[in-house]
Amino acid sequence: MSMTAPLHIAGAPRAGHGSAFERRNPSDVRDVVAAGHAASADDVAAAVDAAASAVPGWRRAPGRAALLHAWGDAIAARSEELAQLIAREVGKPIGEARGEVGRAVVICRYYAGEAVREIGEVIPAGSPETTQFTLRDPLGPVALITPWNFPLAIPLWKAAPALAFGNTVILKPSEMAPAVAAVLAETSVAAGLPAGVFNVVQGAGETGAALVAHDGVRGISFTGSAAVGARIQAEGARRNVRTQAEMGGKNVVIVLPDADLDLAARLTAAGAFRFAGQKCTATSRAVVHHEVMAPFLERLAEATRGLPHGPVTDPGAAIGPLVSAAALERVQGALASPPPVAFEHPVPAGEPWSHGHWCAPVAYRIEDPAHPVARDELFAPVLAVLEAGTLDEAIGLANDTRYGLSASLFTRDLVAAFRYVREIEVGLVRVNGDTTGVDPHAPFGGLKGSSSGSREQGRAAREFYTDIRTIQIHA
Repeated sequence: MSMTAPLHIAGAPRAGHGSAFERRNPSDVRDVVAAGHAASADDVAAAVDAAASAVPGWRRAPGRAALLHAWGDAIAARSEELAQLIAREVGKPIGEARGEVGRAVVICRYYAGEAVREIGEVIPAGSPETTQFTLRDPLGPVALITPWNFPLAIPLWKAAPALAFGNTVILKPSEMAPAVAAVLAETSVAAGLPAGVFNVVQGAGETGAALVAHDGVRGISFTGSAAVGARIQAEGARRNVRTQAEMGGKNVVIVLPDADLDLAARLTAAGAFRFAGQKCTATSRAVVHHEVMAPFLERLAEATRGLPHGPVTDPGAAIGPLVSAAALERVQGALASPPPVAFEHPVPAGEPWSHGHWCAPVAYRIEDPAHPVARDELFAPVLAVLEAGTLDEAIGLANDTRYGLSASLFTRDLVAAFRYVREIEVGLVRVNGDTTGVDPHAPFGGLKGSSSGSREQGRAAREFYTDIRTIQIHA
């Protein structure tokens, strides 16, 4: 069943005045999920004006914590509806979609607590007659530009801290996830958020460009591609507004000879191939010690065959389709001249597979670390497998990338583990775990080309969404 996905401005739905859009289920393109009209430049301006008008009341509101709790309740009340919508709209298997909704509720609960924490500190002054302290103030209206692969959780892990610390929000969701954003807006109304505090402008790149260029926007948080992130950072610098960008990864697991190979294979398969590898923290490279290459690949192939393909609303599905025909075409083009295949997990033939954007999970043996499969973020169920002879060589191969988001080492050797922790160039460092995910209360972000440097989530979010003032009062 199709739904209308309107804009949400000043507490109410509004039809956009831009181009028409339609979103179809990537698992079965006969299923039209949502339709509507994108925001025009005037619509964007109206959303920013609404957010700006709401700032004075919201920054002083004593009940922000209660309202964030209520938002979590409103999302929980529609949890199965939202999970089904996530599955149909972006192709996320329903089990993971339900997990995302649960995480969204936890995010609201966590930042409800953050909303009542200290907003400054008393610090010593040079004079005994002087009291000196700091206060943290909200930036004002902030623009949040979010991707399609976590259409509920990522908007909330940006919006919830922004609102907790007194900012107002204009969300530009991915053009591939308009329906989830529209329901998120409905839950904000059900929770009692005041008009103008949370706004949604639907649309693609033109909408995002109009939003980040608007003089009323005082902060920008973006998650997406490196190319778009670079443009957004340049625009933020031009206007001297605070900007953060999370921009992907080429995440790696390292497998040493003493590793638990069954664990390493199971978690590598899950990290590389669940949700068709469409996570910024998905495992896309494996650097394996030559002594265990053969048994590791054998176990990895077996673990991968245990991950079922399936229509996204099938509770047993683990992999799912790519998000769009364009994504499938891009991956097929990148693999037109592939390296040797280590193994493949074919997509079944016939119905219902002929109506979706299916891509078979595949692992390639890579001899040349400069091969594009080992270098480029494909955002697909594609794993590059490289061989190393020593821990030094393995860490060198792992660090040989422009990205630096997530990595994991599989070993029982504590000396090797601590050396890896010191030398690996990523923001999310794991030992004997997969590369995906992070707790909502832990800082999230990468190094090198994966991030602009600031961190999202946890207490780190306060650093981005607030300014510090230093105050002296002389007796």
